[in-house]
Amino acid sequence: MFMSRKYEALAQDIVKNVGGKQNVNDVYHCQTRLRFKLADEGKADKDALEAMDGVAKVIINAGVYQVVIGTHVADVFEEIEKLVDIKKDGADEAAEEKKGVLNTVIDFVAGTFQPIIPALSGAGMVKAIMALLVVFHLISTDSQTYYMLNVFADGVFYFLPLLLAFCEAQKLRCNPVLAAGVAAMMLHPNWLSLVTAAEPVNFFGVIPFTLTGYASSVIPIIFVVFVQSYVEKLLKKWIPKAVELVFVPMCTFLIMETLAFSVLGPIGSIIGNYLAVFFEFLSVNASWLPAVLIGGLLPVMVMFGLHNGVAPLGVMQMANLGYDSIFGPGCLCSNMAQASAGLVVALRTKDKKERQTAASGSITAYMGITEPILYGVNLPKKYPLIAAMIGGGIGGAYAGFTHTHRFATGSSGLPAVLLYIGDNTMTFFINIIIAIAISAAVSAALTYVLSLRFEIKAETASKETEGAAEGAAAKSDDMSFMAPVVGEAFPISKAEDEAFASEALGKGAVIFPAEGAVYAPFDGTVEALFPTKHAIGFRSDSGI
Repeated sequence: MFMSRKYEALAQDIVKNVGGKQNVNDVYHCQTRLRFKLADEGKADKDALEAMDGVAKVIINAGVYQVVIGTHVADVFEEIEKLVDIKKDGADEAAEEKKGVLNTVIDFVAGTFQPIIPALSGAGMVKAIMALLVVFHLISTDSQTYYMLNVFADGVFYFLPLLLAFCEAQKLRCNPVLAAGVAAMMLHPNWLSLVTAAEPVNFFGVIPFTLTGYASSVIPIIFVVFVQSYVEKLLKKWIPKAVELVFVPMCTFLIMETLAFSVLGPIGSIIGNYLAVFFEFLSVNASWLPAVLIGGLLPVMVMFGLHNGVAPLGVMQMANLGYDSIFGPGCLCSNMAQASAGLVVALRTKDKKERQTAASGSITAYMGITEPILYGVNLPKKYPLIAAMIGGGIGGAYAGFTHTHRFATGSSGLPAVLLYIGDNTMTFFINIIIAIAISAAVSAALTYVLSLRFEIKAETASKETEGAAEGAAAKSDDMSFMAPVVGEAFPISKAEDEAFASEALGKGAVIFPAEGAVYAPFDGTVEALFPTKHAIGFRSDSGI
């Protein structure tokens, strides 16, 4: 709690510029962004937010107002929470109506899968450690230590339907504990015994239950909980409040388990099997395609939020085949390319603030979080982004053509290379190292070559601006400037307009007038007069 207090002022300014607490229906955060659901996006001041120190970028996508902060976003969110009153139900439904079909699907997939990423990452790193111990002959595959480490790592994947059920229920606003209960029944060892025995099961002698195992599956439980969200709402309408606590859960379990074992689960299982066939086809016939597309286009996907809809394909592939070649390799190559491009910018730019942003952002990107370098440096300057996309695509091509894949899900930074150790071989590990080296080298070389043109051009423009300012300063020595208003003067940071207060428009002062008259600061000519009279431009006789 104490650590986040240094972000108190930043949080207050953010809330003010998204339209105030009354305009905030909901707010949460991911690894780098504050995600607001606003009652009226028109009340938010995007330009003022982006001008603030501590805000890298503002993105409006899928009905969510995203404020990119960086890896310390959780500390800022802690202060934001104190300032807003979260609205529910009607406001949420109104926000949902604004989304298109694609945005709604992506938001649903992201909301279901993102909360389980820490568990998948932790389990993935345990698998990586286990693989290292085997490769270096520190443990054998028939030892009890290996057996238990496998339990540690596989537990999350085996009970993946249960975790997905809980998160999906939260997203769909139905009871997450009941959803987890339904998933637990589908994973019950007695059901697995019936599946193993391969004897027909008929519920009440009438309803046939398809013999399918649901451990480590993804699609079946998504179908089940989706239907459950509607069943629950209907039950709550029909069942009196006095007995709701008992009869809603009972009826939910009876209805949903019958549907799960007879209809929804088998359909989801069939779709999952077709997905497995598709993944297998890709890995054999076009292994290069996903890695090239993700490696080259991931920054654009991140900008539009599309990566949230693609990343779960890797989880599904891993649940079906035991490895991920759809998302992981290309994502890692892309991140390393962006980090390398940002590092070159840090070495080439003459702007001290830009250098600091690029240096810190590239380090963060090497650890797998690219938003700070993407929105703070690569996107605004453009040429590093182009270089990173080319480098990421070429590195991804190498990873794809060598059939490189990871054996566990985790972050996509340098530590993630350990996830490519598996199948009792170091081949995939070596190949991902080569793919990263290609991505980093190509993007760094291209960024350097492009910087010879764009950084020199920017430096020349900066010197011209400085020269003009020095010329104006020299002229000003020959004349006096008078205050245009009689009153009390304050620092420009007191200005209500954030653009002036931040000195984005230059140095200045604020004067609270004591009388209703404004005077020219010197003799000269009026060069600009806005119809609203809120701004007047003068040129002095000496040219200032």
